Amino acid sequence: MENILIKNANIVDSGTIRQSDVFIRNGIIERIDPSISLSPGTRLIAADNLYLIPGVIDTHVHFRDPGLTHKGDFATESAAAAAGGVTSVIDMPNTVPAAVTPELLDEKFAIAAKTSSINYSFMIGASKDNIDDILRADITRVAAVKLFLGSSTGDMGVGNAEAVERIFVSSPLLIAAHCEDDAIIAANLARAREEFGDNIPAYMHASIRDAEACFESSQYAVSLAKKTGARLHICHISTARELGLLSAIKFNSSKKITGEVCTHHLFFNQTDYALKDNLIKVNPSVKSTEDQQALWDALVSGKIDSVGSDHAPHTIEEKRLPYLKCPSGGPMVQHSLPAMLSEVVKERIDIETVVEKMCHNPARIFGIEKRGFVREGYFADLALVEFNSPWRVHKESLKYKCGWSAFENRMFPARITHTIVGGQVAYADGRIYPVTSATALTFER
Repeated sequence: MENILIKNANIVDSGTIRQSDVFIRNGIIERIDPSISLSPGTRLIAADNLYLIPGVIDTHVHFRDPGLTHKGDFATESAAAAAGGVTSVIDMPNTVPAAVTPELLDEKFAIAAKTSSINYSFMIGASKDNIDDILRADITRVAAVKLFLGSSTGDMGVGNAEAVERIFVSSPLLIAAHCEDDAIIAANLARAREEFGDNIPAYMHASIRDAEACFESSQYAVSLAKKTGARLHICHISTARELGLLSAIKFNSSKKITGEVCTHHLFFNQTDYALKDNLIKVNPSVKSTEDQQALWDALVSGKIDSVGSDHAPHTIEEKRLPYLKCPSGGPMVQHSLPAMLSEVVKERIDIETVVEKMCHNPARIFGIEKRGFVREGYFADLALVEFNSPWRVHKESLKYKCGWSAFENRMFPARITHTIVGGQVAYADGRIYPVTSATALTFER
């Protein structure tokens, strides 16, 4: 493995920006200093006017491997992640078969070990009868338990209240919950069918999977977490009302209920269905402009702790199906960081907060060892960002296997120039490079 010297970078870490050099040896950040000399055999990356940030840790992706690889697989989607400055992901269990046992998780680890361009871990899926499997999971290797309190892609909803409470009481792992109430959604869908028959327009998705369905389910999860003392992470919060369930305190080690917002809920709202149609059909749904603004406010204030992509690709042919047959979800992992950086340029959020929500806090929330920061002794998982370098999202630049993006034709004012994974350059200037340094994440527990 070659040594790397990054010269004159603006390092963004722990709420500060400072200019310095970074020397990487054997995949580890060995030294950070304002002036480090270039030694023979060391690769030089000139970072004048660039910002060096920890690689993004995306704790919410669906790479579709195994069983759904016509939509995406670990090779293609991890390459897309690298192109977006993402160096680590946590993949969800709703694959085929669903990853609800340690043995099925081992199969996913084996696939990633052979094909991933970036670091990886997985959540074990909860079901109504697999608490013994959850208890067998290796807590130093498995990221969390994924609990679907509402049905979504993969039909992994745990509808049994007794089973749900047993998971909250017994899980040795953080519980990451998808919160939507199936009964409310079913009633809303029935009313939509009465009005539209089978030709339900995409914009009705926000009324079918509405704010009430999200709030009632999230409130239930929070009440169980408070009752049992379980560690709860609410995934993809999409409504202003749910924010009232979260503490206003910024993340710290004693904060037991945390919340995530996803890129699509920050960048799209109900008015976008007219143009994007089913391309922005996601679960939970994209909702009102008021909900969207409330999410931004909560992210900046600290009430929301992290940003994930909920990258969930489907083929364009699947997304062009009528509403009732079209699956929910879309590709996002390549563009989540560029999208957030566009709001830095607009001064809606500062780059220090972006790094906190996409790098630092994901590492802290899940207890990921020695990643998420630009620090001596940490793994060299890094991204270099260039502002004042506008580019347009177009099909030719997409790394997703599905070949489309809801962001197509959008201009972004900042680009990722380099992504470094474990001390190896995985992406630079538009190209993906093979790495041997991508590895399974480990957790401090």
